[in-house]
Amino acid sequence: MADYGKLKYLSGFGNEFASEDPRCPNALPKGQNNPQKCAYGLYAEQLSGTAFTAPRVHNKRTWLYRIRPSVLHGKFKPLHQGNLSHNWDEWHPDPNQMRWHPFAIPDPSLGRVDFVEGMSTVCGAGDCRSRNGIAVHVFTCNASMGDKCFYNSDGDFLIVPQKGTLLITTEFGRMAVAPNEICVIQQGMRFSVEISEASRGYVLEVFNGHFTLPDLGPIGANGLANPRDFLTPSAWYEDRSCEYTVVSKYQGKLFYTQQEHSPFDVAAWHGNYCPYKYDLDNFMVINAVAFDHADPSIFTVLTCQSNKPGVAVADFVIFPPRWSVQDHTFRPPYYHRNCMSEFMGLIKGKYEAKEEGFQAGGATLHSMMTPHGPDAACFEGASNAELKPQRVADGTMAFMFESSFSMAITKWGGLTCQKVDEKYKECWEPLQKHFKSS
Repeated sequence: MADYGKLKYLSGFGNEFASEDPRCPNALPKGQNNPQKCAYGLYAEQLSGTAFTAPRVHNKRTWLYRIRPSVLHGKFKPLHQGNLSHNWDEWHPDPNQMRWHPFAIPDPSLGRVDFVEGMSTVCGAGDCRSRNGIAVHVFTCNASMGDKCFYNSDGDFLIVPQKGTLLITTEFGRMAVAPNEICVIQQGMRFSVEISEASRGYVLEVFNGHFTLPDLGPIGANGLANPRDFLTPSAWYEDRSCEYTVVSKYQGKLFYTQQEHSPFDVAAWHGNYCPYKYDLDNFMVINAVAFDHADPSIFTVLTCQSNKPGVAVADFVIFPPRWSVQDHTFRPPYYHRNCMSEFMGLIKGKYEAKEEGFQAGGATLHSMMTPHGPDAACFEGASNAELKPQRVADGTMAFMFESSFSMAITKWGGLTCQKVDEKYKECWEPLQKHFKSS
């Protein structure tokens, strides 16, 4: 396994980067993208993340200078889907509050399971063919991908490791993504996941557009996730002949092909369409300091916006360690019915509104207009606590995938995974009536 400490990154979000592997100095052409002959006998190849005619502020593309063009592969053939699904009608609609115990990591004695084989779809909505919707997956794996890579033709992956560090090799270079970090692998980018221990985590897939930083409005120029804290891998290549398998996710189905070389043979690249990672500890928390509970949108790290202003296809929101100082206020999250769907996961620790039952590696789903909020123990404790400044969520990192889509649960999520907590609703049953008429 590669030495994580020696990996180098480029800093910034949405930047125009330029990177060369030090073994191939001056591999990038000067003053043009597609010279008649590239340095070192490389091939020039463009990877487009938006239409050619997208407005410049939104236009995404990168030029790759590689040893062999990516077209050099065999014919794609169907691959077994496993638990990956975009069939939103295979399980009955269920508006109930849902909670899952930690998703099981495959037993190595029963066979090797890599990142792709261990992806299971929990819920989602929309249609990847019309590029409108999302899917929420979990991954559980006990083996590295080896001479196999994966790319998504349907949209972008936001990957949230919960257990085990992922060493991800991409066409742009390598990055190590540990629990409490996230990474985004955008549409069409080939990557391979290597692990050193059994691993588990969550994946948010968006079919529309790409993730961006949320606008800050009256917050000003600084705050939340600062652009300089996003890291993109620097160019790294391998020139290796081997029997290599390329897996494609296309129209919700998996396909595979084989080729006789590693796809990670890009010696240099430049552009603004690239993978990146982010350490959640770098999030600059903004919170209420006088009274009331700020809406959770104040904790948005990344957003994928719909065509409706201010309405997200999906937001990635975190609940990081912070100070709570509000006066005459019920400080935990309020009771809520939402026009959005809320899928939550827990990377580590205990979530403040439900310290029992919601476990790291598990999840909850509160669907559109389904009531939710603090459990009875949290309500009674916070309603009677001394309101002094206190730390909240130390040693904890919960997150939310919030979407304007009404998400359907897959058969795997509702039945096959065997992790549904049938007693979840009971956490609210002890809530008492405190009303006293005058």
